[in-house]
Amino acid sequence: MFLLLACNGTNNGQQKTSDSTTSTNHPHTDTLLSDNEVKAEAPDANIKTEQGYALPRHSANLAQSPINIISGKAEKTTQEPISFVFHSDINVAENLGHTIELEFKEGSTCIVNGKDYASKQFHFHTPSEHLVDGITFPMEMHIVNVLNDSANANKPSYLVMAVLFRIGAENKFLKEFLDKVPTKDGEKNTLQTGVAKLDDLFSQFTNNDIKSYYTYNGSLTTPPFTESVQWVIMKHIVEASEDQVMTIEKMEGNNARHVQAINDRKVYSR
Repeated sequence: MFLLLACNGTNNGQQKTSDSTTSTNHPHTDTLLSDNEVKAEAPDANIKTEQGYALPRHSANLAQSPINIISGKAEKTTQEPISFVFHSDINVAENLGHTIELEFKEGSTCIVNGKDYASKQFHFHTPSEHLVDGITFPMEMHIVNVLNDSANANKPSYLVMAVLFRIGAENKFLKEFLDKVPTKDGEKNTLQTGVAKLDDLFSQFTNNDIKSYYTYNGSLTTPPFTESVQWVIMKHIVEASEDQVMTIEKMEGNNARHVQAINDRKVYSR
């Protein structure tokens, strides 16, 4: 179990997304956007493979993700902190081609302000999808949770926690499972409970780090880009070695969706 105390300035609409890619063959520099094929893994996707990162020109969708977070424009929240309590075990490592994904054991939960979310999976983007003050980080991790009361609705509510990585020291959490992720697209490996521990990721955060993040309402970053996501982007930047980041990048390629217009949304900061 892991207890995370943080604060929130928005409502509890939330997300799931195993995310996007440019090509399953990953010739990175040749197909950055010319191929532009992404895979949709969201439960409310109509089809599993759709074209394009961009929405139609006259789309009414104005709350898309990811975004460039301008720290100086983020509004300080005065609301009381909320608590995230993870009761989760990781039991599957999968290579989806467009991302590597670790699945939580059935029954894993995240409790946010007394509301129950099913913790589904976490996955990676290389480079990061969210920018902070125009800075792109080498990697971003998404921990995907679905509000249980909305799981069977036409528009499920998601909470996605994003952790940004920079190049530095070897990361203990990544080391636990990285050599167990299949190198071939579409393959998965079963992990013994306790091999990969989410606690080891958050042990890299101080008490103050845990209480500091940006939050805003946005969307899935793969088709159908459903706008029912509460994003929580941790301010603390976690370190990973160059070899670790390059190992992940080699398997999934450049799978970051371009930043989207913030429009009239607010980003809150704690």
